[in-house]
Amino acid sequence: MRAKLKSFVWQWRIVGLAIPSITGLVILLRLAGFLQLWEWAAFDLYMRLSPPELPDNRVVIVGINEADVKNLEDAIISDEVYAKFLKKLKAQQPRAIGLDIYREFPVEPGYEQLKEVFESTPYLVGIQKVAGQPGRDTVDPPPVLKALGQVGANDLVSDADNKVRRGFLYLTTQDGERVYSLSFYLALLYLDAMGISVETVDEYKISLGKAIFAPLEANDGGYVRTDAGDYQLLLNYRGPNRHFPTVSLTEVLEDKLPPDWGRDRVILIGKVGVSFNDVFFTPYSGGLLGLSEPMSGVEVHANLTSQIISAALDSRPLIQTWSEPGEWLWILFWSGVGATLTWTFRYLGKQKSNTFHKQASLILSATALLGCTYGAFLQGWWIPIVPPLLAFGGAAIAVTAYIARSAGDIRKTFGRYLTDEIVAKLLENPEGLSLGGERRKITILVSDLRGFTSLSERLPPEEVVKILNFYLGYMADVITSYRGTIDEFMGDGILVFFGAPTVREDDAERAVACAVAMQLAMEPVNAKMKELGLPQLEMGIGINTGEVVVGNIGSEKRTKYGVVGRQMNLTYRIESYTIGGQILISEYTLKELTPPLKINGEKEVLPKGVKQPISIYDVGGIGGDYNLFLTQAEEEFLDLAEAIPIRYLVLEGKHMGDAVFRGNLVKLSAKGAVINLDNAPQQETPPGLSNIKLNLLNQELPEQASEDIYAKVLEQPAASGSFCIHFTAIPPEEKAKLDSLYQSLIV
Repeated sequence: MRAKLKSFVWQWRIVGLAIPSITGLVILLRLAGFLQLWEWAAFDLYMRLSPPELPDNRVVIVGINEADVKNLEDAIISDEVYAKFLKKLKAQQPRAIGLDIYREFPVEPGYEQLKEVFESTPYLVGIQKVAGQPGRDTVDPPPVLKALGQVGANDLVSDADNKVRRGFLYLTTQDGERVYSLSFYLALLYLDAMGISVETVDEYKISLGKAIFAPLEANDGGYVRTDAGDYQLLLNYRGPNRHFPTVSLTEVLEDKLPPDWGRDRVILIGKVGVSFNDVFFTPYSGGLLGLSEPMSGVEVHANLTSQIISAALDSRPLIQTWSEPGEWLWILFWSGVGATLTWTFRYLGKQKSNTFHKQASLILSATALLGCTYGAFLQGWWIPIVPPLLAFGGAAIAVTAYIARSAGDIRKTFGRYLTDEIVAKLLENPEGLSLGGERRKITILVSDLRGFTSLSERLPPEEVVKILNFYLGYMADVITSYRGTIDEFMGDGILVFFGAPTVREDDAERAVACAVAMQLAMEPVNAKMKELGLPQLEMGIGINTGEVVVGNIGSEKRTKYGVVGRQMNLTYRIESYTIGGQILISEYTLKELTPPLKINGEKEVLPKGVKQPISIYDVGGIGGDYNLFLTQAEEEFLDLAEAIPIRYLVLEGKHMGDAVFRGNLVKLSAKGAVINLDNAPQQETPPGLSNIKLNLLNQELPEQASEDIYAKVLEQPAASGSFCIHFTAIPPEEKAKLDSLYQSLIV
């Protein structure tokens, strides 16, 4: 259980790191205020997308527009006109009248008439501007209404983007006097007629009918350290401009309204013309299409008045927010969703269906986030929108970046197994990972260490791996320098392509030059082997050119880049004819070569599976720009003073033959020997290039044999009843004996 938990934690560590890191970063960005404008924009969008509400007929507007001024033929409306106008509205028997027009000074004629209307209308509320520096920003109320206590503040607060999203329930003057806002005052007058009044819930919250009001705090919703002074409320607009029933001043003065038009209503009076400069931008003022259209101040007050009345009577939602810890957990949750989904889908591969599922899951999750926040908004909750969306995307990007970095590491790692060209083809080309192949003429190089199998059986596995890594490291560097594609390390063998995945004109030339360079590289390899006290290594290389099918072979779950075709098999056959230090190429490769070659010999062979004999060539070097040549020591066979009896079997492929033959070692060289058959007339010599396994026999005890020695039969001429061999694998003890014997011959 503990091991499983440890494995799980390790596998998901990037998710565990990404979630809190991205969450913390997003919260810091939010606290720094960088996301505030985006949050406001999201708030405005949700406001505009909200289903339109029916107009609130409890609140109506008398809007003074440019046409009214033109009809009155005076830009300044006198007190006499207002007195006449208000008397007509009083006759409508409204519950409250809000005069959203500054009237701190008399405007004759008619001041006394207006004063009389003020004094005789207890449900008439005038305005004053409270916020700002006294004498410069503030505006005094009408003195008569001030004395009667019938004054409300018409202050509106604009955010940094000049939009009004908040309203006041009350403000406090410089003298410490609390002044209800115009909207709150009018709503209280309306509700008072129904026996509903304000009740205190606690130090901050108040109850009014069915609603409980709480003041806006500095970091509520999308706000960051905003000025939340006095008692502010988030505005829940009922709709866009001209959403409330509105009539003109002229219609009232000319008695064009029904007698009960204003009965039991709140009537707000204000200027609605743009030229009066009493307009404000609201969430409905912006959008992707169209110009920003401001809303008149009197309609903003109408929205707030309606909001208070609707909340108290109809339980219409007030806009509420979560606590900061709750919002942080919300951001953390969506950061977790983004990271978890991205990490979960990391192994689904690049099939179209899987890619669609990945993209669909992420899109559906983001849609769910937007849907949740939008649904909550319709219920009156302003839940963070941009921060969780940013955390969701940021976590997904962070995990994707980690996966991409891991892919880079994978690219680097696989670059040790495949060339950079193959890795690039597989990872970067659209068709790189698709199954299938194409016919192409390439040059194939196969190398193999002679006698390494028997050597590995006598050494500890760690030593074997050490030798292989050292040897293959040298060879890989050489092959890469000649732009060969290492397709596979097969134990001590190497399979290399020239012409796949990238075709070049000099593929065959580079293959031969690479083979010569590989044989030359065996010198430092063997120097290191000698230093380590290990046997010397010999390598044979076969090269062939021909048409094969190149591509991705396998299934959707497991794929290998490789080649298929009889030319591959032929290359392996050619390599099997080599002895240590030898390079054999086919006649097909020879035809592709332009630089001059040093050819040590030519042989005609009939490989298994081939119908007609082919010629193979022993390459000693390549000229031209490469100028690489092997140093070939002349094999000198020296006569033994006393023949050494042996027995041998001919190997058929990887299998031992059944017949056991006897003979004698009569001559010895540094790497080979000459064997004389016991019964030469009756016994045929093994064919050239075949492989044999032999044992040295004790002359006194003929049945006592040495360890197995492997050799290849050479086509080098020998006396009748004799044949030459080249040792491919000799046990250390037997090698020491033969080396000592040979050294004694050359002294």
